[in-house]
Order: sequence, then C-alpha cells, then structure tokens
Amino acid sequence: MKDLIRELIQQAVASLIDTGVLPPGLDVVIQVENTRDRTHGDFASNIAMMLAKPAGLKPRDLAEKLRAALPTDPRISKVDIAGPGFLNFHQDHQALARRLDAALDDPRLGVHRDGPAQKVVIDLSSPNLAKEMHVGHLRSTIIGDAVARVLEFLGDTVIRQNHVGDWGTQFGMLLAYLQEQPEAGETGLSDLEGFYRAAKQCFDASVEFAERARELVVKLQAGDPACLALWRRFNSISLAHCQQAYERLNVKLTAADVRGESAYNDDLASVVADLDEAGLLVESQGARCVFLDEFKNAEGNPLPVIVQKAGGGYLYATTDLAAVRYRSRVLHADRALYFVDQRQALHFQQVFEVARRAGFVHDGMQLEHMGFGTMNGADGKPFKTRDGGTVKLIDLLDEAEARAYALVREKNAELGEDELRTIARVVGIGSVKYADLSKHRSSDYSFNFEQMLSFEGNTAPYLLYASTRVASIFRKLDQSTDQLPGAIRIEAPQEQELAGKLDGFGEVLFNVGEKGTPHVLCAYLYELAGLFSSFYEHCPVINAADEATRQSRLRLSALTGQTLTRGLQLLGLETLERM
Repeated sequence: MKDLIRELIQQAVASLIDTGVLPPGLDVVIQVENTRDRTHGDFASNIAMMLAKPAGLKPRDLAEKLRAALPTDPRISKVDIAGPGFLNFHQDHQALARRLDAALDDPRLGVHRDGPAQKVVIDLSSPNLAKEMHVGHLRSTIIGDAVARVLEFLGDTVIRQNHVGDWGTQFGMLLAYLQEQPEAGETGLSDLEGFYRAAKQCFDASVEFAERARELVVKLQAGDPACLALWRRFNSISLAHCQQAYERLNVKLTAADVRGESAYNDDLASVVADLDEAGLLVESQGARCVFLDEFKNAEGNPLPVIVQKAGGGYLYATTDLAAVRYRSRVLHADRALYFVDQRQALHFQQVFEVARRAGFVHDGMQLEHMGFGTMNGADGKPFKTRDGGTVKLIDLLDEAEARAYALVREKNAELGEDELRTIARVVGIGSVKYADLSKHRSSDYSFNFEQMLSFEGNTAPYLLYASTRVASIFRKLDQSTDQLPGAIRIEAPQEQELAGKLDGFGEVLFNVGEKGTPHVLCAYLYELAGLFSSFYEHCPVINAADEATRQSRLRLSALTGQTLTRGLQLLGLETLERM
C-alpha cells in the first residue's frame, strides 16, 4: 500500500510540474507513514509541506492541488487533508479484506518479492575453536540466524558462513598439550575451558613446552601430517561442542556451513601479492601495510591496514580480505553481511575499502557490517560468572530451561512431565533469544532472567501465549484453520486496526532483510498480539451475532495465529500448541 501511495503521489507531482504549479527538476523523496489514529486515515504523507516552498504556496493550498491531481485507485477509498497540509489516505476496507483472504490461503501469507532475488552470504557466529562457546557468541549467532531466515523466506539464496577461529599461534600450544597428554583427547576435551587453561599453564610455566608449541605452529602451517592430524582431531571435538549449542538454540548452522580461517591459509600470500601489484602496499617498520587517507588517527595521520607482519606472519585483515574475495569470485554473492561485534566497525570499514580498491569484489556487491552491542549483567558490565569468569553458553541455556520449568510447573501442575519439559525448553530458550532479538542490535543490553521470563510485556512467554491463545479458539471448536469458509469483513474499529497490522507483515520483513534488524519484527509481533487481544475482547468470535460475522472473525483470528507463528519461527523461536 505504501508503494502504491508513493506511486500515486509521484504521478500527481508530475502532473503539477506539467501544469507549471511545481518547478521542473524537483528531487522528490516521497515519505508515506502509518497514521497513529486510523480514524484519520491509514497512511499519511507530508509531501505538500516538503514542496510548498518551491511551489510558492501554502502547504494546505498545495495539498488541495495534489489531492485533485491524484489518480483514482480502487484500493484507496478517500484522501483527506489534515493539519497544516498532511495528505491522509483511507484504504478501501473491501480491498484490504480481499488481500487478507488471499494471504490466509497463501503459504507465504501474501508476502512476495517484486524485484529479483539475491544471493546473500551471511557471516555469523564465528566462535574461536580454542574454547567452548560463551555468552559473547550469542548475539552474532542468533541475530545472524534470524536475518538469514527472513531473507530465505523473502526468496533470497542465503549462504551461511561460520568463519570459525581454527588457525593461529594458540593452536601450537594446544597441539603441544595434546601431544604431551594423549589421554586429554578422550577426557580433557569434554571441558574445553579446562583443557585450554591446562595448556596455557604449561605454556607459561615451561620454556621447553613454549618452544615446542612455537615449533608446532610452524610445522602446522607448513602442513606437517602429524600436526594436521592432531589439529583436525581437536577441531572435530571443538565443533561438536559448537553444534550442540546450535541445536539447543534452534539455529540453522551445520558443519557444512563452517569455513574457518584455515580455509584461506593458502591464499594469503596471493592476497598480499595482488595488493602489491595493485600499487596499494607500503612497507612500514618492516610490516607491509595499506594506508587509506579516509582513515586517520587522532593526530590526523593515516591508519595502516597491516596485512603482513615484519616477521612474515599474516593478520586478521589478510584472512578477511581472502574471505571477501572468495565470497565475491567463488560464491558470486550480491551481498555479504557480517554479524560481528560493533567494536570491529573500523576494521571492517578498512577491509571493505581495501577489497574494493584491489578489485577483490565485483561491481555492485554490497559489503555490510551488521555490528551489535554487548550483552551485560545487571551491573551494566559484560556478563560474567560470580567469580568473574566467562559464562559458558550451554550453562546459560541450562539455567534458562531450569527456571522456565519451575515457572511452567507452578502454573500448570496438571501437565505430564514430558510436556512440562517440552514447554520449559521452548519457553526457556525462546526467552533468552527473544530478549536479545527484541533490542536494537547496535545497543548494549542487560541480561535479566526475571524480565525475559515474564508473561507481561514484550517477551517470548507473552508472544508464545498469544499464539496458543489463537490456537485454543479452534481447539474449542474442534476445527482446523485450513480452508475456513466465508470471507473477511472489516467493520468494527478493532477489526480495522488488526487488519491494517496484518497487512503490514511483508513490509516489516523487507525492512528486517534490508537493515538486519530483527527487533523490528519483534515490535511488530508484540503490537499484533496486543491488537488481537483488543479485537478478541470487543468482537465476539465464537459467539458472533451471525454466521457470516463469525466466519469472518475466525478467518481474521486464523491469519493472526499464522502470522504470529511464522514471525516467531523467522526469529528462530519454536512455538507451542498450548502452554
């Protein structure tokens, strides 16, 4: 509808330019927004106020001329002028009802892309295989997963890339410990944090051990078969821990999506050589760097992008450049989205610019850093254990399920143990994920179990309950939502509000896909649940005055339930039939 209204306004503006009311050559950005009060219309535009000055007219007078020049369209019932010159558009309720009827009978809920689909690479999660996943990996994993799900639903081809840290100097230390303690491969690696600490203690305490670790790094990087065998064994066990977390989180990442730093090792020398050939490399204190004038330090001097250390070693920037090139030349991506901590913003700005200047990416390829803030404790500081240690992600999920189980058992003591456990798992994991996803990704947020498990407010339990509430209507009637008879009619104010919100589902998803902001979908689902509650309170469904009204409201209820369920699934949350 917003696209339609923008097109109608564009035609009206063109007409006024032709008649001399507006000067030629106007660069018009037409804004169309939802109205706060639907009694004044469904959509509004401030176009008359934007163009009043070049037209030499009062905004309200120009609004009158624009309204007169608007082409008619059956989907718009009338256009009003409000305040200083807003154009308020009322959509035709019969046309809206027909769209919602079609959406109910469509597996895609009426959401279809007009333009061409894209191939999108999504860089997400990326844990360091030297340690178990901790809470710091949560945001990259679940925000990236939600955006990937939305883009797939919109028709894009999504390629997930788990750029794990599986290479580097710390692996020499770990390999040396594996070599010294063969039994650690069977027992010690069940606790990766403990294994890493034990290896680090040996590294710090023994000069001989540290020297052997450094030698193993060189041998590993040179492709020594024995070192590679130990390295593969270690990575296999480490990745198994990661996969356990992904499955608990209901995240669509598998071993096939892993393409770690090691995958680019053979290409790093070529990256440096190609940068040199492009005339971008400068030697500085023995290191090979790229200097870009647009990136300067506090003293105004250009900041280097170091791609090779004085000793010949490579850095994260080198690997990231190799990954960018691979995603362009091999995967042929139209977009590459990087869900990485906001504190890496400068790094990615520099890498992306170097990649473009070196010709590592094809024309038109979008490189976007989708940065996010930190997950903090109640004190506003990074989330830690009571003794100041790192919180393992699995431990956090265990506690979430345990707390949800106690809550659900208190409210539903009559449920069987298996069902209680299932509900606790869905509610517990969903609450952790939704509490994160409902915040703007660029913001820091404080982790709070009590708030996220509440049945009030913008939380997973509230939305999961709203979804089951819709399902309970049809359970009472012993009726399926498939092929409901009748047609939707939009009459009562609560029906108008609910219908208008349902009609905006596609716009919300395209917004999430474009900007990588799942919190927009969370806010939409929360508002939708609230509008359904108001509709259900004021518009009898099962006991409607007549059969046609009853079927109309059942269809509206069914579409609401399907939209809530689909929206939660796109966020990566499981749903329930009852709670």
